Amino acid sequence: MKTFKMLSVGILEEDRVQDFPLIDGIIINQENSHRMWILEMFIDKGHQSIFEKWMADETLLEAKVVISYPENEPAAFRVAVKGVKMIGENVSVLLKGRLKRARAQYAEQLLEELIDEGMGGADLLQRFESDMRSRPRLKKDKESSSNLS
Repeated sequence: MKTFKMLSVGILEEDRVQDFPLIDGIIINQENSHRMWILEMFIDKGHQSIFEKWMADETLLEAKVVISYPENEPAAFRVAVKGVKMIGENVSVLLKGRLKRARAQYAEQLLEELIDEGMGGADLLQRFESDMRSRPRLKKDKESSSNLS
């Protein structure tokens, strides 16, 4: 097993990412035959009900997680909520799932989409830089999610 510090987490909801500010977080690669990862985050209790609902509904979530260093690209995971527990004035949320794909592919896929939209020159550069900061959901991700539904 390998463990990593979780610096930020956002959950994709209706084509936008909802960020959950972390008090603390850890991510564990179980390195098993199922390629499973465990994500545990310690967050404000104000978010408890949404995670309890997702757990009760057995909702599959797309999580965007920044690991180890703030400048790292977010890693995309498909996870389910496995536990929600109050600890003092905050809540611990346990997520379990799989890594969706290699993080380094985001820039290449974004650039491909922008070129497919007919962008070029200075407009392409400006939009690429903006989207690399804001990390919009890629069309390829939207299509694969709708195919799962």
